[in-house]
Amino acid sequence: MFDTNPTASAPGPVPFRVSDEDLDDLASALAQTIAEVKRHGVILDRLGSEPDPVPPADQQEDGAAEAEADDPEQTDGPASVFIVALGGEAYAVELAALSNWVNHLLLPVYGREISTTRPWCAQWHDHPEAVARLHALWLAWQQLTDKQAGLAGPSTWHRDHLDQALVHLRAPDGPFAACTTSPTRPNHRVLSTPAPGYAEVAA
Repeated sequence: MFDTNPTASAPGPVPFRVSDEDLDDLASALAQTIAEVKRHGVILDRLGSEPDPVPPADQQEDGAAEAEADDPEQTDGPASVFIVALGGEAYAVELAALSNWVNHLLLPVYGREISTTRPWCAQWHDHPEAVARLHALWLAWQQLTDKQAGLAGPSTWHRDHLDQALVHLRAPDGPFAACTTSPTRPNHRVLSTPAPGYAEVAA
């Protein structure tokens, strides 16, 4: 007599064991994937805070009157992702992401000691030049540490971006010249600039 239930005698799944070497590879791949997801999340947050792309010229002409009637206070935002071109909430979001990178990656790895020849300011975010240079450095880091940049990407970032940025940021006459020159004597002062009305904005 034949068994009419084919599943009754079907063998179960064969158990297998992942070798330690393969397990290390899987853990490394998972760590890289998590890091990449986090990096993409930062980029998506920044893109989400940017204004909508500008439509083609013909559509702008056709819909200009309608747009002004619907929202007369609406203004075009900057096309650049550079932080000095941002304002309001977009600037705050970008500065928060930059601060996270500076505090948790740049300073622990490249901070070095504070001295009169290598000053630093814990309130670097109050110095416009420092914010601009650090943000440019971070943008380059995102691009040149990506897999698509190739194996020489990190070396290029060190040579062409990091070294130059630190030379200017931590120079004795740089943006932190009036700030901390000793870890035991913290100091912070934004130097005046030739920009008209800067003092009022900084105050």
